[in-house]
Amino acid sequence: MMNGLELARAFYAACRPALVAAMPDIMSRAAAGLAGEGSECLGCDDATSRDHDFGPAFCLWLPRDLLRAGAQRIESVFAALPAEFEGLPSRLAPHARQGRVGPLPVEGFYAFFTGLDAPPENWRQWLSIPEHRLAAATSGEVFEDADGRFSAWREALLAYYPRDVWLKKLAGRAMLTAQAGQYNLPRALSRGDAASAMLAAARFAESALALVFLLNRRYMPFYKWAPKLGRQLPLLGPSLGRLLDTLAAHPLRGPGDLDVTDPVEEFCAAVAAQLRAAGLSDGADAWLWAHGPRIMARVEHEEIRRLNLLDES
Repeated sequence: MMNGLELARAFYAACRPALVAAMPDIMSRAAAGLAGEGSECLGCDDATSRDHDFGPAFCLWLPRDLLRAGAQRIESVFAALPAEFEGLPSRLAPHARQGRVGPLPVEGFYAFFTGLDAPPENWRQWLSIPEHRLAAATSGEVFEDADGRFSAWREALLAYYPRDVWLKKLAGRAMLTAQAGQYNLPRALSRGDAASAMLAAARFAESALALVFLLNRRYMPFYKWAPKLGRQLPLLGPSLGRLLDTLAAHPLRGPGDLDVTDPVEEFCAAVAAQLRAAGLSDGADAWLWAHGPRIMARVEHEEIRRLNLLDES
C-alpha cells in the first residue's frame, strides 16, 4: 500500500482535472499538497498509524479572502470528488477533515503553526515558535502552487534560523545534553536511583536529538517521530541512532549499569569534534557543558548573548 504522502499525490492528480474544469479561476490562485500535522506529512506513517486519520486527501490552500468569497462553490466542487480512491474512503468529506485537509486559508495554516501573520522577521519571533511546529509547517510536499504565496511562506521558514538564533539554540542544547547525560545520568546510577536515571536518560536523548537536528540545520519534529527521522540525518544521525537503541535496551537500575555512560561519552566526543570542525567551538575535550559558552561567544547580537543559555527555546 502507498504511504500517506504518495496516496495524497496520486489522489490529487486524479482530482485535479475536475477541480480545474469546475473552478479554473480559483485554481489559478491555489496551492495544493499535503503538509502540517500527521505522521504522513513527515513520511513516518506505517501500519499502526493507519488506525485513524488515514486515507486519500490533500490540502487546497487559498488566500483567505478568496476562500471566504468562494466557499459555497468550492464545497460543492469538493462534494463531487470521488468518495473513495484505491479502495479507501476519502478524508475530504467535511466531517473527516479535522482542519488538516481540504480547502484551507494560506494565512490560517501558517498562523496556526507560527502564531504570526507573516514569516518571522526578527530573532524574538524566531525564538517564540516551538521547533516541532516549524517542522510541521514545512513538512510534506507542495504539489503545485499557482501564485506562489504559500510557497513563499514555506521557503522563508525552510531558510532556517538566523545564524545568531541557531548558535544560541546550539549552545543551550549542548549544555543540556551534558547536564543530563554526562553529569546526572552517571550520578543517578551511582546512587541506585533508577527513576532519576530513567528521567536523565530520557532528557539526554531528547537534548541529543535536538542538538543533532540543529547541527544538520533541520527542525526537530514532535518527539515521537524525532528518533526515526534523527537517525536518517547525515551529520551524526547514524551514531545517534545506535546510541538511542543502546539506551532503550539497557537497564538503568544502579552502579552495575554504569557502562551505559561509555556510549554517551563517545557520542558527546563526536559532537564536540563536529563543533570544532565547523568552527563553532574551540573546546578541547568532550565535556559539552564547556562548549556552550564557546558557541555563544560567536553570537554577534548583544541581546541574544544575554539570554539564559539553558532556556530551551
